Amino acid sequence: MPRGQAVSRILHVDPALLNTLRAHGLDSVDGAFTHAGSFNMTPHWLGYRERMVLWLDDDHGRKVTLFMKRYRREPLRQRLRRMIDQPGTTSPAAAEMAAIHAVAGLGIPTMRVAICGEQDRPRRSYIIVTQVPGEALEQCGGVFVRRCMKDGQLLQEFNNHLAGLVARLHRAGLFHRDLYSSHVYLDAKGPAGIELYLIDLARLFRPRWRRRHWQVKDLAQLRYSMPPEWVDGCWREFLDIYVRSVPCPRVDCLERDTQRKCGWIARHDRALRRKRKQEPLL
Repeated sequence: MPRGQAVSRILHVDPALLNTLRAHGLDSVDGAFTHAGSFNMTPHWLGYRERMVLWLDDDHGRKVTLFMKRYRREPLRQRLRRMIDQPGTTSPAAAEMAAIHAVAGLGIPTMRVAICGEQDRPRRSYIIVTQVPGEALEQCGGVFVRRCMKDGQLLQEFNNHLAGLVARLHRAGLFHRDLYSSHVYLDAKGPAGIELYLIDLARLFRPRWRRRHWQVKDLAQLRYSMPPEWVDGCWREFLDIYVRSVPCPRVDCLERDTQRKCGWIARHDRALRRKRKQEPLL
């Protein structure tokens, strides 16, 4: 192979979506990076990363909603961090694919990988995933929780599902690192009753040390972003359910550490918003 020639690899493709992807030129790295997308969701501060919604027609003329992430060359610091945190992965897209498969393997509902590919020269990668049912708890959580307050059985079911999801992840030694309510989707209209889906798994990892730190961080992110009425009325019950499945110190210690971390998140969030307001749009 001539020196400097691009080497592309498709790491995974869902056979059920291959024809749709191929029809839109999304079955190759070059095609993915020239595709304009249907809607660009990329905020200006994401740098080398891009996020897009794809509204595609399938073989039968039906609309299919997919989500694409494209990664251009990682900064060296990010690449080294990924190699440490997610060993064995060859690109950011490959790391997210591995995370999705790991979460699905635990029985936690999540996205399905439609396709994932990477290229060596220039170094870039992409992943396309399916849409999950329902809405993010960030959007629908307040309304749903207020409805649950009138139905104790429904509220108990929701708390059991949410605590069970987080506990299953942590019991396996995996931590999300971005476990805000915007990344937990609630489907309350399906035939199985309440179903929760975990998304945005790009940062998921299995730490070798400081597991307590990452446990508290995940829990604090969830608490910080959930509706206040749920935090006031259900947080302690959520923790009680959680600690029955995940070995950890006394629940009072976990509550104290989580509250302290929530305060740090609030201060960091305010500083980040101020910084982003001051940044010029690119």
